Amino acid sequence: MKLYWSDVLAPRTVCALAKYLESPVDYVYLDLGRGEQRRPDYLAINPNGKVPTLLDGARSLWESDAIMCHLAARCDSELWPQDARQTEVIRWFSWNHQHFTAHAGALYFEHIIKPRFGLGEADSAEVARASREWRRAAAVLDGHLQHRRYVVGDSLTLADFALAVALPHAIRAHIPLAEFPAIQRWHERMNELEGLARTFPRDSRGCLIRGHC
Repeated sequence: MKLYWSDVLAPRTVCALAKYLESPVDYVYLDLGRGEQRRPDYLAINPNGKVPTLLDGARSLWESDAIMCHLAARCDSELWPQDARQTEVIRWFSWNHQHFTAHAGALYFEHIIKPRFGLGEADSAEVARASREWRRAAAVLDGHLQHRRYVVGDSLTLADFALAVALPHAIRAHIPLAEFPAIQRWHERMNELEGLARTFPRDSRGCLIRGHC
């Protein structure tokens, strides 16, 4: 398998899961600043020109949730449960993309992506909107996690990986994580897992495997 990635938000869950599951993937870094995601050979496997993308033989998969499900199913992992919990995982996937990480991602874009790629200053109106909407969504998740260790059932699932994706960037992205203690406790627990603390693939020197340190 080949996993095309870059060190931005969307591929983080997939890289973390692949590391956690010890999936047999070859990591292929795309330099977004150089437009490598728009090369014809890459668009042939992902017409969106986005990351991540997984090639498993002749099969091409894009969108992080689908890739996570494929990796978990491939090794028969309970992270993608084959019972009534599966519907709950899908529900949290959908909610996450519509609300929780949607608004965290907007803050990530304004505070981290814009400076990195020279896209101008953060839009104060967009920051205010995203912060307000993230707090609204976070209140829902915080209430849900008050007496739970994980998002679905009593054990770790793909829902936890999906929801945790932006939170390691909370300080730099100005995500008000500290206001929600149940989320913060859950996130600290998630960061104890192999694969989440240092998500992206690195070489023996500790440098990201992307052609340079």
